[in-house]
Amino acid sequence: MIEQVTLQDLGVIARATLPMGPGFTAITGETGAGKTMVVTGLGLLMGARSDAGAVRAGAAQAAVEGVWVIPETGAVAERVADAGGEVEPIGEGRAELYLGRTVTAEGRSRASVGGRTAPAGVLAELAEHLVAVHGQSDQLRLRSSGAQRDALDRFGGAQITTAREAYRDAYESARRLAAELTELTERREERAREAAQLRADLAELETVDPQPGEDVELAARAERLAHAEDLRLAGALAHGALSSDEDAPDVVGLLAEARRALERAAASDPVLQAHADTLEDLGYRASDLATELSGYLADLDESGPHELAAVEERRSAIGALVRTHGTLESALALREEGALRLADLDDDGDRAERLRAAADAADERMDAAASALTAARTAAAARLSDAVTEELRALALPDARVVVAVDPGAPSAAGRDDVTILLAPHPGAEPRPVARSASGGELSRVMLAIEVVIAGTDSVPTFVFDEIDAGIGGAAAIEVGRRLAVLARTSQVIVVTHLAQVAAFANNHLSVVKSSDGSVTASSVRALDGEEREAEMARLLSGLTDSSAALEHARELLSLGRTRLIG
Repeated sequence: MIEQVTLQDLGVIARATLPMGPGFTAITGETGAGKTMVVTGLGLLMGARSDAGAVRAGAAQAAVEGVWVIPETGAVAERVADAGGEVEPIGEGRAELYLGRTVTAEGRSRASVGGRTAPAGVLAELAEHLVAVHGQSDQLRLRSSGAQRDALDRFGGAQITTAREAYRDAYESARRLAAELTELTERREERAREAAQLRADLAELETVDPQPGEDVELAARAERLAHAEDLRLAGALAHGALSSDEDAPDVVGLLAEARRALERAAASDPVLQAHADTLEDLGYRASDLATELSGYLADLDESGPHELAAVEERRSAIGALVRTHGTLESALALREEGALRLADLDDDGDRAERLRAAADAADERMDAAASALTAARTAAAARLSDAVTEELRALALPDARVVVAVDPGAPSAAGRDDVTILLAPHPGAEPRPVARSASGGELSRVMLAIEVVIAGTDSVPTFVFDEIDAGIGGAAAIEVGRRLAVLARTSQVIVVTHLAQVAAFANNHLSVVKSSDGSVTASSVRALDGEEREAEMARLLSGLTDSSAALEHARELLSLGRTRLIG
């Protein structure tokens, strides 16, 4: 339920707060006062597309804030939490939810949900659970087969919901399998070429048998072998300096001689013993290094031009793989995964047969689910026809008859049914699609009758009607007011109206008041009661607020509204 809505710099409204509350709220006002801006503001809170033209002239931005009372737990509270927002518990399992939307003069929009910034799409998702808005455009939507089918499904309740979900699952499964089979069939030659190429690649990989990091290792070996003479010369010179087989002094001998000299004198000064120990360690390390260099030179002696040729040949083979696959790592990955892919490609024939069998079975399941959904809709259509026809009698269309027809249609995710709401406005008339046979006033009443009936099985927390009374007046308007009051027994109802006969049945009457100082026009909203409400009702009836006849008629209507008489 909407508890309160605040509008700022929206259209002609400078700032206004609308206290809503439960039951039936009527919003009236002079033409051009900004009544439609109330619905525009609610639309923004429901995720509607933003429009810079809705920002009040001279203002930097328009802002709309709304306070909803919702169950403390449930789908709405969970979606708010998912968006990072919070609800404020108020007791008895209820909570307040704050929603906001701003639109700048440049057209940029920002939304907030439960105190946190969120995409406008989150508002639209919440709207599905919070409110149903009906205006002139919604009456036009009622002319579409899809909207009529959705209305029937809502009325059908859990039985149609279950059947529709079962059909949708079967439909998606059938579509997926059909797409896989089509792709497999249409890409048969392409997949065969891929298999042949993959088979050749795997054969080459098996022949070459590359190892991880081998390209880097081979590059290093090739560099070493290409400079073998320089390396041999450097190694021999270093080895000779460290440890020589000739009589020339070398590092190992010099270190040993220095150590012995220090040890001879260490008895007189212990400090020299530490230095002697260091020289001993250096001697061992020099000797070890000389041994390692000897081994290095022996290895170089064993390497020759033939080894360099073998390394270059191996590098060439590895390089061919890298050129083909981009990197050695990609080639190694293909070797690991290619066998599975090749097995999949080689299985195309058997897989196609399996897919055909699965697709046939899925089609059978879809046909059965579609038939069950059609049966559920057909049964619900008969009940909806009778209920809406009965409701129209209470809306000053006593001779009208509604028929909800369910006919075969093109398969879609929603089923295989075309749903058409037919209206016979008087006895003897053939039922014709409401899209072609109903006048504006009749269409308004058909839409209201459908909502009143559906509310008994699928109640929406809040209904917003903009100009629901378009094209009607007199007794018909009174009956529309009565039925809106009935709907308000189970849902919150907010109606923008220009008819006193409708406003009389509201338990909360708000008036959008326009004032002008010659340059800036602004509107505000005022809750009406007592004499103020009587004066507004008189204005709606006659255009005058002080006409005694109009005031008397207004009091009569208000008295009628208070009794909530249901014919």
